[in-house]
Amino acid sequence: MGKYSEYVGRLFDRRYKIEEVIGSGGMAVVFRAFDTLMSRTVAVKMLREEFADDEGAVRRFINESKAVAMLSHQNIVNIYDVSVRDNLKFIVMEYIEGITLKSYMSEHGRLSFSEICNFTEQILAALDHAHSRGVVHRDIKPQNIMILDDGSIKVTDFGIAKLPSAQTVTETDKAIGTVYYISPEQASGRKVDARSDIYSLGALLYELATGTLPFDSENTVSIALMQINNAPKKPRDLKHDIPVGLETLILTAMEKNPADRFDSAARMLHYLQKMRKHPGRPIDLTKDTARIRKKGGSMLPIILGVLSAFFLCLIVAGIVVVNTLFFSGKGDARVVSVENCVGAICSTEFIESLGPDYTVDIIEVHDSSIEKGYIISQSPAPYEERRIAGTQTVKLVLTVSLGAQQSVLKNYTLWDSREAEIELRSAGFGVKILEQAHPTIPDGLVISTHPIDGVTINKGDVIILYVSSGETVEYTYVPDLLNKNEADAYNLLLQSKIGIGTVSYVRSTKPAGTVISQSIKAGDRVPVTLTKINVVISGGPNYTDPTAGN
Repeated sequence: MGKYSEYVGRLFDRRYKIEEVIGSGGMAVVFRAFDTLMSRTVAVKMLREEFADDEGAVRRFINESKAVAMLSHQNIVNIYDVSVRDNLKFIVMEYIEGITLKSYMSEHGRLSFSEICNFTEQILAALDHAHSRGVVHRDIKPQNIMILDDGSIKVTDFGIAKLPSAQTVTETDKAIGTVYYISPEQASGRKVDARSDIYSLGALLYELATGTLPFDSENTVSIALMQINNAPKKPRDLKHDIPVGLETLILTAMEKNPADRFDSAARMLHYLQKMRKHPGRPIDLTKDTARIRKKGGSMLPIILGVLSAFFLCLIVAGIVVVNTLFFSGKGDARVVSVENCVGAICSTEFIESLGPDYTVDIIEVHDSSIEKGYIISQSPAPYEERRIAGTQTVKLVLTVSLGAQQSVLKNYTLWDSREAEIELRSAGFGVKILEQAHPTIPDGLVISTHPIDGVTINKGDVIILYVSSGETVEYTYVPDLLNKNEADAYNLLLQSKIGIGTVSYVRSTKPAGTVISQSIKAGDRVPVTLTKINVVISGGPNYTDPTAGN
């Protein structure tokens, strides 16, 4: 981190004074800084200089800011600002004083049942919020969970999150770094959704409860294959004191088939809270008890209440009518010609100037054609005559303009252009779409808007959406995997940005772990990230298919 110490004392964007280097990762450096405008301490996460011109790294960096900006939850780190100008690219975030869950585990080892439940409830609450807004984290691991001094949890690092309306991009280089917690579908390049985060959380819970990882090996490739193909050992086989309910929760979250997991973070949280009350009982996942049933009861009290109110209104109305007809001073009756208020500025002074003959009610509406504060219409109409007597008054209803309806334009970058257009038109704005070629943003997604996000706009304004007309398709050549060991073959595919499809093992005289065949021959030209190759691997001369005879 010595290289980045030179930034200490500098002022970013004439606002953020860098105070100290507090962390460093593979792609970014984190500083503690002081926001001179808001007078608060913040964290500034800066993309490392060597990645400033790397389109993939910049895209991931922007992705993190987009993901977190969409979220607002007590268990998710807040983002305040983002800057991607020139070579200085940084995100300004909430400054958190605490340690990572990884560090906490290193200090304490296995966590207690109470700690596991407490931390997991907060993580699930954060995931439920993110998923409800279409954001899938895709990198749940202890390094990305912060524990504050008061025991509360903050989920961080949405760098490879899947955003709503955006295509999934398999970040193979990132996935291999978090292979201990990665879901089977992410490891094999298949489509991910909210249930992928459930799997990763299940793997994390496994480690919290047992003190060991669900899968471990000498190389990451083998671990990735285990995530795809192997079932973990039951936690209670490793630690007999783990409650049976907690074991069921972990294993359900880690099911290989996403359809067999909890279908949402909210559902998993529901069962966690049930299990916490009775940890020694097995969880019955076949019964859906998540629905709240309305208690039945007699409608008689409600009906009697409604009838009582009805008759009370009749009595009051009768008294008013009798009083008006028989007790009002007829000698005081007079005719009032209603004042013309239209076009006047509605102020306290103006209302008082109308005199005691009027009781004024005000209705405020937005009208872009009339300045704020001016009276648009009135009822009764001007110059209508009304007869009043005694202390009676003319009830005058004034409709007053609030001016044009204003709002702050949200950030539509990376939105599907059709969804952005529908939302804007539904909110009363005009929309104009201009297509532009873009090397990294996929076809149909919004590149930017005019005016830019964050500015104040009036209802009825026309918003220009600059929409990508397509991305540059990158191609690569299929590597020769034959006779390579599975680790080398997997690394070759990663380097070529080609996904791995199905992996099968057969008996063979070739050494165990040697690739025997591949579904696409070496040298073929294929698009990157969209291609998957199936491989057959030797299990050795004594290999027996574990599914045979089943």
